[in-house]
Amino acid sequence: MKIALAADHAGYPLKQHIVAFLKAQGHEAIDLGVDTAAVPSDYPDSATAIAHALLEGQAERGVLICGSGVGASIAANKYHGIYACVCHDSYSAHQGVEHDRMNVLCMGARIIGESLAEELVTAFLGAHPSEEERHQRRFGKIVAIENENTAIGSTSSL
Repeated sequence: MKIALAADHAGYPLKQHIVAFLKAQGHEAIDLGVDTAAVPSDYPDSATAIAHALLEGQAERGVLICGSGVGASIAANKYHGIYACVCHDSYSAHQGVEHDRMNVLCMGARIIGESLAEELVTAFLGAHPSEEERHQRRFGKIVAIENENTAIGSTSSL
């Protein structure tokens, strides 16, 4: 499977580990940066790189890593067709794909270690979207919300 990976400076070391892990598992890991932990970088830029790679068909799924995983998830979900979730347990990592069609796994490098990250990535990549009617119906509602709110747009802020 082709997997796009990106991280900010906080996620860089874990991203490097996961790139090597995926290659050892026979996957094609597309490393979209960053290339160092020494230079501060912004997680929205990493989220943008992942979103473009998926939406342009360069990768089938994405792995996005920042300090907590939260900011990266929020940024990635701003893209129509991207379904990113922070997962720090293996159940959520596979269930998010099966029930909710998650296509970007977000992880917090300051929250989890390498072994758990490997477990999460394995669960995420091994999962397939459910064809059960209830899951399709629910995902259809998510897409309807996404389409409605994309059309409306918003310029307000908190």
